[in-house]
Amino acid sequence: MKVSVALVCAVAALLLVVAAPSAEASHHLKLDYYKKTCKGWENVVKYHVAKAIKANRGSGAALVRLIFHDCFVRGCDGSVLLDPTPANPHTEKTAPINIGLAAFEVIDEIKAALEERCPGTVSCSDIVVFAARDASSILSNGHVHFDPPAGRLDGDVSLAADAQRDLPDSTFTISELIRNFRRKNFTIEELVILSGAHAIGVGHCSSFRGRLTSPPSQIVPAYRNLLAGKCAAGPDPVVTNNVRDEDPSAVAAAFPSFLKKLRKNKDFLDNSYYHNNLARIVTFNSDWQLLTEKESLGHVKEYAENGTLWDEDFSDALVKLSKLPMPPHSKGEIRKHCRFVNHY
Repeated sequence: MKVSVALVCAVAALLLVVAAPSAEASHHLKLDYYKKTCKGWENVVKYHVAKAIKANRGSGAALVRLIFHDCFVRGCDGSVLLDPTPANPHTEKTAPINIGLAAFEVIDEIKAALEERCPGTVSCSDIVVFAARDASSILSNGHVHFDPPAGRLDGDVSLAADAQRDLPDSTFTISELIRNFRRKNFTIEELVILSGAHAIGVGHCSSFRGRLTSPPSQIVPAYRNLLAGKCAAGPDPVVTNNVRDEDPSAVAAAFPSFLKKLRKNKDFLDNSYYHNNLARIVTFNSDWQLLTEKESLGHVKEYAENGTLWDEDFSDALVKLSKLPMPPHSKGEIRKHCRFVNHY
């Protein structure tokens, strides 16, 4: 049977329409992407983020961490949100390097509210980016602010091995950190800028146990003793990243000279990380390593001296981070639930 050229073309066109969109053929990111399809969606995100932070400022720090851990692995595709399933028991969130990731329930609340408002429209990956934007703004009292584009698709691949391979480890040397960031097209300066997010949040002792035996040239002994005391409290306790947010009683016992520098507002996103780093009172080896290379040390000093500059550069770096693309030929969708792909 002969088939006309016109019919073949029509069938091909139909297949292109119904096929799942690829990352390459997906929506181009742009500002006000949902202006016509989900009016007011950003207000929904902001409301739920503000509510979560009001209840627990740590939720804001977790949301800021989430954008990095999502976008640095397979691009900004919401893959870090996927729960393990019998078919895939080892998703990104199960990776050892993702220990302590949190605020997934905040993303769930936002997604549920947006599904009621405009079903099947806003991607989970866009929610992650804009939730991080709003959390950064709130935790910095508005000093960190940016307008990222939207239009991302949600990926259907999430592997713990990818997270282990792509994310920088807290034990990395400066050379390893530079290579890691360079693979994602980030400079040494941007490595230093994004590290400033360690002014907020918490870390597990398993992520910095090596620091407990580091010499005084790398960590102030009093602070090392404070960390050692905290880490002796259990198998893998959580410790605040920023010594300025520490428990006054713990500081009084191990590091009394620092008592006057404690701050009332915890998880305040500012340039204090750089002051702490120069004073050798940071938790992770990867933090201290920034002082061991000429260019990175110069940027640490630069941002310690100019907090306003860091606010601006951190904002720009998050926008760049938010534009990391999915791998070529990836399939994308708008998930109904952020924890599972649609065909699960």
